[in-house]
Amino acid sequence: MVAMESDSELERGDAAPAFDLPSADGDRYALEDFDVEALLVVFTCNHCPYAQAKFESLNAIAADYDDVAVVGINPNDDEEYPDDSLDRMRELVADGTIAYDAYLRDADASVADAYGAVCTPDPFLFRRDESDDTWRLAYHGRLDDALNPDEEPTESYVRPAIESVLAGEDVSIPDRPSRGCSIKWPEE
Repeated sequence: MVAMESDSELERGDAAPAFDLPSADGDRYALEDFDVEALLVVFTCNHCPYAQAKFESLNAIAADYDDVAVVGINPNDDEEYPDDSLDRMRELVADGTIAYDAYLRDADASVADAYGAVCTPDPFLFRRDESDDTWRLAYHGRLDDALNPDEEPTESYVRPAIESVLAGEDVSIPDRPSRGCSIKWPEE
């Protein structure tokens, strides 16, 4: 386990890079499949203790907001890390451990690379730009103030960011690098 802090080159207002990925539910999903006001894309995985510590929080966000889609994307090399396989993702969804709106497999990590994600979890919150039906970055950063897997959060950063997006306001919370295990990039 190597702890990393996120450092994406995506800036607020940038369009979300496109994706079309297989899901743990057997379907495929692309950006245009989410008909909501806000989209929380989180690069995550099954085996990382930092990511595991945020499962419950992400599940709660998915349950609490009708106008927000929580989309987990797992980019880790599943040959070196079999716990991150699509089959294991399906098991975690089936048993309720993960209850996001979609849990997607980025087998070649090209989507993680396009977003500039470097760790798990690495959250990106987007708002829909009605003028051109594009997802635009509103916030990139930590879900909360708990930086280590064994810490309990005392302050959420992503929920107020979501509330701002849903209210049609700019997110006033500064972007703070997320911390987690490094993405396990597949061999080329």
